[in-house]
Amino acid sequence: MADDRPVPLDEYPVHQVPLSMKHVATGDRNAYDRCIFHFLDHEGRALLILGLGVYPNLGVIDAYATLRTGDTLHAVRASDALGDDRTRLVVGPLRIEVVEPLRRLRLVCDDDLLSYDLTWTADFPALWEPHHLQRRGDRLTLEGRRFVQAGRARGLIRAGDEEFRVTAEGWTGTRDRSWGVRPVPGEEGGRLAEEHRPEGFHWIWCPVRFADRFLMVITQEDADGYRTLSDATLVVPGRRDRQLGWPQTEITYRPGTRHPERAVVHLGDPRKPLELEAEILTSSPLAVGAGYPPADDWQHGTWHGKEWTDRRTYDLTSPHPLAAYGVTDHAARFRLDGQIGHGIFEHGSFGRHDPSGFTGFDSVAP
Repeated sequence: MADDRPVPLDEYPVHQVPLSMKHVATGDRNAYDRCIFHFLDHEGRALLILGLGVYPNLGVIDAYATLRTGDTLHAVRASDALGDDRTRLVVGPLRIEVVEPLRRLRLVCDDDLLSYDLTWTADFPALWEPHHLQRRGDRLTLEGRRFVQAGRARGLIRAGDEEFRVTAEGWTGTRDRSWGVRPVPGEEGGRLAEEHRPEGFHWIWCPVRFADRFLMVITQEDADGYRTLSDATLVVPGRRDRQLGWPQTEITYRPGTRHPERAVVHLGDPRKPLELEAEILTSSPLAVGAGYPPADDWQHGTWHGKEWTDRRTYDLTSPHPLAAYGVTDHAARFRLDGQIGHGIFEHGSFGRHDPSGFTGFDSVAP
């Protein structure tokens, strides 16, 4: 018999529906609540990506961390049964401590392969991203509420015989929080999946931290270029957020691939059109180590038994066969209106995309 007693969060006036905080309002197996952090060295020597997620209707909590240095990617992943205390963000050797909500968090991994102890501090207020909806035929497959934030970090990262001292001056830290419904492996798609196969998908998610401002750009397009997400917002503390119109991105790909080397995002503020220039420093494919589709060794929300931990090291001197079919996070140096900033140019382009000239899943840049 299920234990349906109150949980610690039920002590607080945070309820949205007449249920215990142990439960979510939907019975959808794909309900989720998770986060992702990026810590990037401004010289491109290292990119640390970490995250934690809970899947209430699957009874799973999991977390991961990957560190790219040179052509090596270290990964630690952990999964466990979801407990009643949702404020305890601990899975195996990985944990997140909310020191001050929306302001300061501590990120820890205590593992022989990869370890870190970092304190992240926000430089800018959290920014809502556009409400994210996706359907397959008449079936709602994704609905997410998300916010993004940029700041700085201090602490130490160790991997093998390498050690990185993370400083506020030499590193940038961004984070994204999202919750809602998002596909988790293990579900049979049925007729709608069979009859509505995607022809193409083109995605840009780009948080950038400058000294005195934060810029967020996000676009999602179908095969024919029809845009289902589009936003560019500039955050300057003390001022109203500034909307920068309909962003248009020109990407220069490495020949024979869909790997971006640089990009220019045209921002359509009618008062003063701006160009955001991106120079890629290093890259980490999320399908390798981090558990994002189409990873073949572990994906978020999948059950591996209690107290499961996995450690791997990947050689990235040659492309991983699945990396080209998943989103890649690129640490980048940006230029905007005479200022230098740093952040993430997250990009995925699969299948046909008419504006880019890609004709199918095997099409690449000339």
